[in-house]
Amino acid sequence: MQTRTFSASIFLVCFLFLCGSQSALAKKMYRWVNENGETVFSDQVPPEQSQYRRESLSDKGRVLAVTEKAKTKEQQAMDERLSTLKKAQEEIIAQQQANDKVLLSTFRNVKDMEESIDATLQSLDAQRNVAQGNLKRVENQLGIQQKKAAELERNGKKMTKDLLSDIKQTEAQIQVAYAEINKQIEKKNRAKAEFEADIERFTFLTRDHKDPSKESDKIAENKVADDMGLYTCRTDELCVKAWMSAHEFIKTHATTPIDTDTDKLILGRAPATDSDLSLAISKIEDENKKQQIFLNIRCWESSAGTELCASQKVRDIRTAFRPFIEAAVGE
Repeated sequence: MQTRTFSASIFLVCFLFLCGSQSALAKKMYRWVNENGETVFSDQVPPEQSQYRRESLSDKGRVLAVTEKAKTKEQQAMDERLSTLKKAQEEIIAQQQANDKVLLSTFRNVKDMEESIDATLQSLDAQRNVAQGNLKRVENQLGIQQKKAAELERNGKKMTKDLLSDIKQTEAQIQVAYAEINKQIEKKNRAKAEFEADIERFTFLTRDHKDPSKESDKIAENKVADDMGLYTCRTDELCVKAWMSAHEFIKTHATTPIDTDTDKLILGRAPATDSDLSLAISKIEDENKKQQIFLNIRCWESSAGTELCASQKVRDIRTAFRPFIEAAVGE
């Protein structure tokens, strides 16, 4: 009985030893290159070596997984900025796609669009006529008030406080009326420009795809890129040249200096006043792995800053980006 017990014990010890040996043999191995450029193999990664890029290896030396090099705080911040810019680009693209959908579902042809333009412009003209009518009315009212003031002066009497107050109030109304007229003129000009852009875009979307060489198609494609502030690199060589020229574009149009400059991001210092324009240019891959250079424009977070970013001035800067880059690289 004792002999059996001893034999069983020996068997159990041998079994556990063999299992332990197989487990040790099946352990993962890691390979990395340290700060001295030496390749290190180990079944454990010391904490002080964990920041390096490493590979997990099978018992046959096959790479099972790769852990990339740990990023510094600066690199992490850079990735966040690039992610923010890419998100901005994706939002612009999504907005463009939504606008295209509305455009195609609203109009059947260019004639429909032109009729819609005429109706809108006539409505805006009517609003401006009302504002001009109001201006004429308050100008006549001011004329009457000033005439009364002149009569008092001729008769050697002082102008009453009420009359003086009425004149100042009427003068303020005239300024408001002028502002309203200018506002209506601006609305009409903006509406006309938007309609012209919509017609151009509609023509592009409904073009004959069998003949992509049409000049109008190329113009429409460029218009979309210009509205987005987007340049797509045709070759890696052109992309390098384009990236170099992007610095000059920022220096020409931004009011804040460059704060960050890497191979993927040129970032201007954040706006600090209502009139500041901060430009950021990022290099991003599209879904087809094509390199794109994307312009983003930031303004101060205020009502005046928001108005500036929506102004024609900013639209002109964005529209100038792609032609500037193409001219710089010789396209």
